[in-house]
Amino acid sequence: MDPRLQAPAQAMRLAIGLMATLAGIDKFFNILVDWGSYVSPLAAQLLPFSTDMFMWIVGVVEFAVGISILTALPVIGSYVASAWLLLVAVNLTLAGYLDIAVRDVVLSIGAFSLARLIQVRDQVEVTEATPAPVRHHRIA
Repeated sequence: MDPRLQAPAQAMRLAIGLMATLAGIDKFFNILVDWGSYVSPLAAQLLPFSTDMFMWIVGVVEFAVGISILTALPVIGSYVASAWLLLVAVNLTLAGYLDIAVRDVVLSIGAFSLARLIQVRDQVEVTEATPAPVRHHRIA
């Protein structure tokens, strides 16, 4: 991968990983916002438990995704974050929070792009580290 892409990829990894980790932790404390207020009425009706319990489950998932992006599984974590953020955007749209839904779609695209950047970098490193095959020519 072009070395000029290393710094942006690292910045995206740190930003997306920390965002998911900190948002996950805050689901237990509601310091940033009352997260339960963002659950659409339709989703709240379908839940077999309270919105508080749902937010705690969401918090655990987001924390795990954030840690995976920041540590050993950044590609998987980034793909999960991308899909997760699209689901959040659907819920926000149903709840009428279109401005925040658009933001989460953009974040989802960023998480997807991060996963692809890491995969391309890893493929280039493997290709560069693998020696070219030796060709033997027969002399007739």
